[in-house]
Amino acid sequence: MTLPECPKCHENYTYEDGTTFVCPMCFHEWTQHSMDAAQEAAQILDAHGNVINEGDEAVIIKDLKLGNSRIKQGAKITNIIKLDQEVNGHNLQGHVEGHGILYLKTEVIKKTSK
Repeated sequence: MTLPECPKCHENYTYEDGTTFVCPMCFHEWTQHSMDAAQEAAQILDAHGNVINEGDEAVIIKDLKLGNSRIKQGAKITNIIKLDQEVNGHNLQGHVEGHGILYLKTEVIKKTSK
């Protein structure tokens, strides 16, 4: 079994101490359960509960006001990127057909198959 890298300092010197993983570089300790919970919390879901991954495609599910114009329902979103930090409540960035690259909220998109 390959041991995970440290989630704090990202070094690969992890060792096991019972059910706990320990990093000798930064002394961070964690469990498999905490890793699974963090991974689940990091998942981004669309308005219908589908997991959004980088590079996925989606569509807008309702008309959105953008300055003096509108993004119509059904507009295609490509090249989705997850943001490391939210920007005014937006947690994704993507290219919206006819509008360029925009920040988006997950509750207004639906994942489509490529």
